[in-house]
Amino acid sequence: MKWNWKAWWWCIRRNNYFLVKFAVSILLVGLSFRLLFSQSTSGFSKVAQNPFIDKTMSPESTFVKDFEDRDQMPPKVGDMDLVRPDLVDFSEARDQIPGTEKCDLFTGGWIPNPAGPVYTNESCQFIEVHQNCMKNGRPDSGYLYWRWNPRDCELPQFDSVKFLEMMRNKAWALIGDSISRNHVQSFLCMLSKVEPAVEVYHDAEYRSRRWHFPIHNLTFSVIWSPFLAKADIFENYDGVATSELELHLDQLDKTWTDLYNSLDYVIFSSGKWFIKTAIYYENDKILGCHYCPKRNLMELGFDFAYRKVLKNLFDFIIASNHKGIIFYRTTTPDHFENGEWFSGGSCRRTTPVKEGKFELNKMIKILRDIELEEFEKAATDASEKGVNLKLLDLMELSLLRPDGHPGPYRHFHPFANDKNAKVINDCLHWCLPGPIDSWNDLIMEMVVSG
Repeated sequence: MKWNWKAWWWCIRRNNYFLVKFAVSILLVGLSFRLLFSQSTSGFSKVAQNPFIDKTMSPESTFVKDFEDRDQMPPKVGDMDLVRPDLVDFSEARDQIPGTEKCDLFTGGWIPNPAGPVYTNESCQFIEVHQNCMKNGRPDSGYLYWRWNPRDCELPQFDSVKFLEMMRNKAWALIGDSISRNHVQSFLCMLSKVEPAVEVYHDAEYRSRRWHFPIHNLTFSVIWSPFLAKADIFENYDGVATSELELHLDQLDKTWTDLYNSLDYVIFSSGKWFIKTAIYYENDKILGCHYCPKRNLMELGFDFAYRKVLKNLFDFIIASNHKGIIFYRTTTPDHFENGEWFSGGSCRRTTPVKEGKFELNKMIKILRDIELEEFEKAATDASEKGVNLKLLDLMELSLLRPDGHPGPYRHFHPFANDKNAKVINDCLHWCLPGPIDSWNDLIMEMVVSG
């Protein structure tokens, strides 16, 4: 029998629903059951006609859909906050959707990269001898065949052609210690596969240098300023000191401040040098020191000095109203095992490690905490002033690469004459090519995304 739905619905609207139900239930129990069943299914008729039904919908999105045509929506149901879809800021929601948002580039893992590096120690003339691991006789090469892979998004590999085109008439500077020098050499090796770089400046010790890519009118500089503040350093290239460092906590280093406004992109970094014995000055007067037991001075600690200098640095950056992009690169770890560099420590691993295998030593952890705290304070003010300040947090991805250091191959064929020779290992700097090249993938992505 074909059911007349229109007649039934008209009857329901014209008469008292409960009386009709009562009468029908007495006269025809079976018919009443069918009517009740039909009413329950009619409650889903709107959904059944939804042309998007085969799309996956969460319970929350279905619930919100039911309120589309209402003037108001309940502010909360249980623990679920509800908002009208037409009032949602999807730019924020999109940040939480893998593949479409700005994801955390710094959380992930190292995955095999069969293609290997884009340059070799033979094709690049900018590699410093102490980081030229292959030339120095390192026997394994597996460490060259990995790339960084963020957990929730794709990270394109560094594109030298695209980068050079983007950077026409621009000036870059990496300002910091020897890790910055290590890093700029990676940049130069990759970019010079497309256009050779020409050195146009160096200081007396070749610590601060500048290169030019003439076709693109791009300059790359490394500026030696390990404290980022004014410092008198009494040690040689190998780190042998003749006296304590003298660090002026209230004065930034003019080596870079005088050039700052001429730069479009800057990567600042510091950290490890603050652990060294130092005398601290403020207003050109001795304030105290870090680890100076032979002096009758107040022990202030390296953490006090680092925090003070970083605050001054970020205040300078924010006040400068700089229109380029400013990165602060976090301190990177070393991987000495079974001692330090001066006590027989080495780094003999040949593959990346999993998260949790290495822990930061106490001093590096202190430096990192200060960096994150001071950057967080500065980031809000920088945003309000329109200064594009970014955190280049390379700690985690670097911590997973104990295989990427020169180790004993800081020296040229260290075991050529004696396979048991005792040599100082370098478990701080990075082989070139090596893991440090992946830093450029991250930087380019951050530049492209603004």
